[in-house]
Amino acid sequence: MRRAGLGEGPPAYTGSGYNVYEEENDKLTEGLREKVTALKSLSIDIGTEVKYHNKLLDEMDTGFESTGGLLGATMGRLKHLSRGSQTKLICYLMLFAFFVFFVLYWVIKLR
Repeated sequence: MRRAGLGEGPPAYTGSGYNVYEEENDKLTEGLREKVTALKSLSIDIGTEVKYHNKLLDEMDTGFESTGGLLGATMGRLKHLSRGSQTKLICYLMLFAFFVFFVLYWVIKLR
């Protein structure tokens, strides 16, 4: 019987088998590279969106703080008005209400 040499038979077959595995690994590596690129792009987009929303939240926080200050000043004025005697104001308000009702009554009566 003859034994196979280096250039004959099984070694050539074994070499082509490795090429198949190497091509398959290259394809899988390329697929993995595409997925990694997509994930990288997605994570960059998410980071950009997070930065935008953080900026928006900071602006809203500033707006709420200024509104809180305005409401605090308004509440202080209302407390000041509630402490004092406002009989004149109440009389003017009642006279105005009677005047409005009188005008409405007169307008309805003329129809």
